Amino acid sequence: MTATAPLAAAAIRPSQAARRPPTFYRDPVSCLQSVFGALLADAGHDPVAALGARWEFRHIPGDVRPEEFYYPERSPGDVAATLMPYHPVRSAWSVPTTADPLGELAELIDGGVLPIAAVDNYHLPFRPAFHDVHAAHLVLVFGVDRTRGLVLVSDTMPPAFSGAIRAEDFLDAWGSSNPADDQDAFFSDAGIGRRYLTLDIGAPWPADDPAALAAALRANDTDLHAEPSPDTGQWTGLAGLRRYVEHVVEASRAGDGDVLKSVYTFGWGQQAMCSLHGELLRGRGHAWAVPALREAGRQVEAAAHTWSGLRLTAAHGWPDPVAAADDMHRHGTRLCRRYEAAATAASKAVTALAQPPR
Repeated sequence: MTATAPLAAAAIRPSQAARRPPTFYRDPVSCLQSVFGALLADAGHDPVAALGARWEFRHIPGDVRPEEFYYPERSPGDVAATLMPYHPVRSAWSVPTTADPLGELAELIDGGVLPIAAVDNYHLPFRPAFHDVHAAHLVLVFGVDRTRGLVLVSDTMPPAFSGAIRAEDFLDAWGSSNPADDQDAFFSDAGIGRRYLTLDIGAPWPADDPAALAAALRANDTDLHAEPSPDTGQWTGLAGLRRYVEHVVEASRAGDGDVLKSVYTFGWGQQAMCSLHGELLRGRGHAWAVPALREAGRQVEAAAHTWSGLRLTAAHGWPDPVAAADDMHRHGTRLCRRYEAAATAASKAVTALAQPPR
């Protein structure tokens, strides 16, 4: 792999150097939570408090797209509102509308907005997939150096990179057709189309205190235990999770490898949300000396890790789904039980948060 060395700060215009974004990464998160977390941190907010407040299950049959950043949206077009409904954060996808796409990104950056570009890892010199594997990914763009023909990008997903790449490489990645790739059955075969995502972080920002967290936990609990509405076409809550597990197990036994292939992609976003929620509860439970909240965090994190068994079994088993069916059933059953135990623990934590400190 050929890597491009980061551009020295002295070579960047002062306004751009000041906007070099912070990084945010946790092992279970995808590039979606990573770039959102970086922008939240850049705005002075705790990424875990915002990204970890919501915990849900949501599946939209037929919607799963082969992109690392896929997440089923409550309302189409605003994934940030789905991930962070308790915070004034919104997002929108755009594509360049002029013949100078880099100029559009530069104008956004000069105006204080750091765009999140969809890219194909195949064309990025700092990714291990460079000139090897096609895969849809996200990077944060924080500068355009037209004189040197460079674009400044930040990507905290391993192996992590923050610096300059050639504008030609960026444009190739940003405009790639991301063709189907036998080496990556999960994130290829989805055109990039020079899409970019912008995040609007508003105000007032909610307090990070027991009352605010208790309110979020109550809302989460209501949604987890509600029966999914047939009008939405979405499988939600604990009932939706059970239906989803039954669906993938039945598909596996019927030899439907495409359904198993989608489990790895779909499950990443669910696992990331679950993991960040568990980290938030465990961390605040320790800081606020609320043992029930710490325990709830531990239970939610256990549920998050249980996604690994289901996702990896599907990833290895989709070429022969019938052979993987029993393991899919075992991992799926365990996942449902972990979610139910974690939801019970989170309900108990709400009661504990309402009690005055000793």
